[in-house]
Amino acid sequence: MTLRFRLPHLPLIPVLMTVALGLVVACTSASVLAGPAGKVGSPAPEFEGIANWINSEPLTMKELRGKVVLIDFWTYTCVNCIRTMPYLKGWHDRYADKGLVIVGVHSPEFEFEKLTGNVVDSAQEFGLSYPIAQDNDMGTWGAYDNRAWPAKYLVDKDGIIRYIHFGEGAYQETEMEIRRTLTAAGVDLSGVMPISPKEPRPDPAARDRDLGKRLTREIYGGFRRNNNRNGLYVTQGTYYEGPGRVVDYVDPRDHENHFVYLQGPWFNGLEELRHGRKTEAYEDYLALRFSAITVNAVINADDAPPFQVRVTIDGRPLRPDEAGPDVVVTEEGSFFTVDEPRLYEVVALPEYSSHELRLSSNSEDFALFAFTFGAYEEGP
Repeated sequence: MTLRFRLPHLPLIPVLMTVALGLVVACTSASVLAGPAGKVGSPAPEFEGIANWINSEPLTMKELRGKVVLIDFWTYTCVNCIRTMPYLKGWHDRYADKGLVIVGVHSPEFEFEKLTGNVVDSAQEFGLSYPIAQDNDMGTWGAYDNRAWPAKYLVDKDGIIRYIHFGEGAYQETEMEIRRTLTAAGVDLSGVMPISPKEPRPDPAARDRDLGKRLTREIYGGFRRNNNRNGLYVTQGTYYEGPGRVVDYVDPRDHENHFVYLQGPWFNGLEELRHGRKTEAYEDYLALRFSAITVNAVINADDAPPFQVRVTIDGRPLRPDEAGPDVVVTEEGSFFTVDEPRLYEVVALPEYSSHELRLSSNSEDFALFAFTFGAYEEGP
């Protein structure tokens, strides 16, 4: 199971301690995460603090009594959430006319994810037609005492939570719980076969005991998330002298898995690392050593004109069989164009392996929020 935690602002702890405690890949069970307000057997809390509804008029849990409701906490740049979407769409298509209502509660991780236009665009791009509630102030998230993206709460016809799942996976189990809860509500599913999807399995090498070969953890660019129990994402000491300023970094060139390294001037934002100047020859960059099959980057350019990001792997352009869906490989190199705030699929390797990656742009609007990594045969 894979998931992303919403992390509080905590004092720094040493990186080696973080790695030793196994926090590189955050993974736990529903029984641990479910708090008093969102546990199996308790009444489902109402939707609270919703800023806007997409694909639907405003809904309430009271009005949904008699229906089986699957509440999915998500945010549109979360790669773990994106991986669950084909299954959510499949369940919506198969069971909506049988009494299942899926409500996607969009609880944003970054400020730009609060913009209704961005959420609407992402819902259209992902093909999500079920109701979506914009939980911009995390009111419903708090009401459920939720702690992770993605998270699913299955509510029966009487408004009682019957099943909880955090993270990716368990798709067959979740569908069986949906069918069981619909059947208990009096729905005849004898003519509706389950989807029975094949559970995706990450490459076994992703769990290598050697931290240098283990699947690279999610890496955040912003100062706020570099100061938490996940430890350091940037190892260059000048980064931690404070946010809200441009720092001229020198890449130490001795890279280890699980960290990002900077070359040139970069603005230390609370949520992002932003390129600190305009350039002509891609001389500034973000670099990392990673172990994975896929590499994704969450990038926002605000309202800037589209710009290009150059990608190199092991000091050379990506080959076509290594390029993610957003990357174009030409005689000039491998690039992707940033034209909206979202997750960009940058690398898609033929097999799990370790490499050096660099991203660089001549634009001063280039802002990196997060890197995410995958170990599945099919990305992201």
